[in-house]
Amino acid sequence: MYAIPLGDDGAELRPLETWHAEEFLAHLERGREFITRYIPFGAHATDVDSARGILQSYADRHAADSGFLHGLWLEGTLVGGLLFRVFDTATGTCEIGCWLEPAGTGRGLVTRGARVLIDWAFDERGMHRVEWHAAAANEASVNTARRLGLTREGVLRESFPHRGVRQDTEVWAVLAPEWREARARVPAGDDH
Repeated sequence: MYAIPLGDDGAELRPLETWHAEEFLAHLERGREFITRYIPFGAHATDVDSARGILQSYADRHAADSGFLHGLWLEGTLVGGLLFRVFDTATGTCEIGCWLEPAGTGRGLVTRGARVLIDWAFDERGMHRVEWHAAAANEASVNTARRLGLTREGVLRESFPHRGVRQDTEVWAVLAPEWREARARVPAGDDH
């Protein structure tokens, strides 16, 4: 399968598929508390079968052209990922999201990988709008949206219950013409 290099630090973006279930589970076990602070992603993967079930649900969404899952590998180790949680070709709108274990933080992996996937959504798939939803308290995710050049469109107050607390969700987005214009201004290889 393909791997997209994300720089000279051994980082790669690759499809995360059902045959990665054991590796995916090991990754979630290493970072479970960190990953699930703001999102429930992977919380129900407690064994290889349930990890495979999550991956299979995204394989099914990929087959239906309604969602995609990619892993972020650093020097051969799965440390996080990016996903199109929503991918609606009829409206031209999709929502991209991410997760990381601590070993993957502070390296710009999500920003670099998200740029690749946003380019693909606009250039290859003809999407018009890419959204990024983040818990308002998740500073890393909000900062990634800023680094990507997305526009903060608003806050959905107490919209998402997680761990017994109703969280505010910030909605960020970029439109295809805005993305292309910003990309034309940024020199190739500028990852930050």
